[in-house]
Amino acid sequence: MTPEMLYALRDQAGVPAHPALFLILGVLTFALHIAAVQVMLGTSALTLRGAFSAETHWRRLAAAMLTTAKVAVSVAIVLGVAPLLFVQVIYDPFWYTSNVLSAWWVIGFIVALIGGYLAMYMFYWRNHDLVRDGARGTAWMAVSVALLLLVGFIVHSLTNQMLFPQDWMQWYAPGGAIDPSGRSLHYWNLPRFGFFIALSAPVTGAWLYAYRRYLIGAGEADAAYLDWVRALAQRLMVAGGAAALLLGTLWMVTLPATMAWFATSPWVWLALAALLAVVALPLALGPRLDRGFWGYGIFGAGALALIVVGAAREALRYGTLLGAHGYNALDYRVQMDWYSTVLFFVTFAVVGGVTLGYLLTVAWQAGQQREGAYTPGPRVTALGQWSVRLLVLWTLAYFGVGLWVWLR
Repeated sequence: MTPEMLYALRDQAGVPAHPALFLILGVLTFALHIAAVQVMLGTSALTLRGAFSAETHWRRLAAAMLTTAKVAVSVAIVLGVAPLLFVQVIYDPFWYTSNVLSAWWVIGFIVALIGGYLAMYMFYWRNHDLVRDGARGTAWMAVSVALLLLVGFIVHSLTNQMLFPQDWMQWYAPGGAIDPSGRSLHYWNLPRFGFFIALSAPVTGAWLYAYRRYLIGAGEADAAYLDWVRALAQRLMVAGGAAALLLGTLWMVTLPATMAWFATSPWVWLALAALLAVVALPLALGPRLDRGFWGYGIFGAGALALIVVGAAREALRYGTLLGAHGYNALDYRVQMDWYSTVLFFVTFAVVGGVTLGYLLTVAWQAGQQREGAYTPGPRVTALGQWSVRLLVLWTLAYFGVGLWVWLR
C-alpha cells in the first residue's frame, strides 16, 4: 500500500493539537495502563497460588492480593481508554483497518473482559475469609485469569496488525476471495506478548515491597510474615526480570524485516538499562526499604521504567510506519482546538488530581489507623467535598458548552 493511499485514509478534519502531544500522552498513559494490567495479572496469579495453599502466609497474601486485583482491573480499564484514543487520533488509517479485519475479535474483546471481571467477582463472592476458611470455587479465578490473558492477546494482535499495511489485502481477500467476516486474528508475535506478560512478575514484586512497607507503617507485628513477603518480592523481581529478558531477546530475533532495525536501536538498550536498574534497586536500598518512603520507591521506579519501555514501543511503531511505509504521524494536519486541549489537562490535573489525592489520602490514613474506626480529619473531609464539587462543575461545564454550541 502506497504512502499516498495511507494519507488518503486520514481524517481530513485534522487533529486538535500538535501530533507530538498525542505521541507523548500516548506513551505516558500506556505506561500507567500496562502497570495496572501487570499488577492485575501478578496479584491474580498470587491469589490463585495462595488459594491452593494450606500455609497461613500464602492464604493471607491471597486475601490481600484478591482485593488488589479487583481494583487493578478497574484501574486498567479506565486507564486503557486514554492510550487507545491517542492511537486512534494519529494512527487512524492503521488502527481502524486492523479493527475491521478482525471485527469479530474486537467485539469478543468486550465479552471476554466482562466475563473475566465477573469471574473474579464470583471468586471474591465465594471467599469472604481466605485465611480462615481456605478457598472455594478456585475455577472462577482460573477462568478470570485466562479470559484476561485472552483480552491482552487480542489487543496485542490488533496492535501488531496495524503495522503491516502490505498484508492487508491478502488478509481481507485471501487468494482473491473476499472474506468480510472479521473472524480471524492475522498476526501475533508470542515472544513480544510474553515479554509484556512476564513483566508482571517484577512489577508485582515491586508492588509487594510497597505492600510490605504499608504494613510496617500500620504497625504489623508479624515479623515472619514481613520477612516472607520481602523474600517473595525479591524472587519475583529477579526471576521475572530474567524471564522478561529472555522473552525480550526472542522478540528481537524474531522481528520481521521491516522492524529489524529496532533490535540494535538505542531504545532497546535504554529500556533494558531501566528494567535492570529497577530489579537491582532493592539490593541497593537494603535496610532503608523499611524507612520513610523508600519501600514505595521501588514501585515508583518501576513505573518510570515502564514509561521508558512504552517510549521504546512507540519508537518501534513510529519508526516502522515511517521507514517502511512512508507514513509520518507528526505531519498530521493541525486544527488547533484550545478548548478541548485545555479541558483535557484541567480534567487530568485538577479534577483527577484532587479526586485521586482524596482517595489515596483516605486509603493511606485508614491503613495506618492502628486501633478503632478511622475518621477523616477536617482537611481530608474538605478535600473530599472539593472532589465532589469539581466533578459536578466539570459535568455542568461539559454539557453546558455542548448545549451552547447546539443552540448557536
